Amino acid sequence: MHPDQQPHPSRPVLANWLLAVCLAVLMQAASLGTASAQSTVKAVSLFDGKTLNGWKTVDPAHARLWSVADSAIRSGDGVKKIPANTYLHTISQYGDFEFRCLFRLSGNPATGMINSGIQYRSVLQGDSIVGYQADIGTGFWGDIYDEHRRGKLVSGDLSTLKHVLKEGGWNSYIIRCQGNRHELYINGVKTADYTETDSRIPQRGVIAVQIHSGGAAQVEFRDLTLTEL
Repeated sequence: MHPDQQPHPSRPVLANWLLAVCLAVLMQAASLGTASAQSTVKAVSLFDGKTLNGWKTVDPAHARLWSVADSAIRSGDGVKKIPANTYLHTISQYGDFEFRCLFRLSGNPATGMINSGIQYRSVLQGDSIVGYQADIGTGFWGDIYDEHRRGKLVSGDLSTLKHVLKEGGWNSYIIRCQGNRHELYINGVKTADYTETDSRIPQRGVIAVQIHSGGAAQVEFRDLTLTEL
């Protein structure tokens, strides 16, 4: 062999190299395709900031307890005691999703219980609502509660949240449900991670916002969005 000449790769080596290149190209294309598909999934607004279109109360008699003010869904005035648990729910139902909102709960605990929550994957039974609730309020922050069914499922982890929670101020909530896994985040801090083991529990239902009976409370929700997963 002339010293300036280099040996040609054998056919098996060349074939393996070509195969590796082809696989890399295909994997990159698949990756780009997945990223493109994910990028088409966008959050949709559940609240127009002006009206309660797309929402209704579980108990029709409670419609007067919910209103829109300052681009937020509001219930209670912080002066009068809340007479009964009341819920405002979406007309549409959702299964796997990521829900986001801002919320503010205020009131004087000396007047009674100051509490709220966000129902999800919940079903209507007459004038009642049954299903999961992402809890809001002192002693309940970040809990997963099973409203009108099994009670508290998971206690919220406050070890980090207590440093960033703004009681009486605006906070954010994220509820992520996929399959039988439920994750709750307040102000970006995970408070609960729950896996449902009971196959009889519905995996699809409405979203609802709640104010609990008891004290003179007010709750507000704004920027409610949902991305279906």
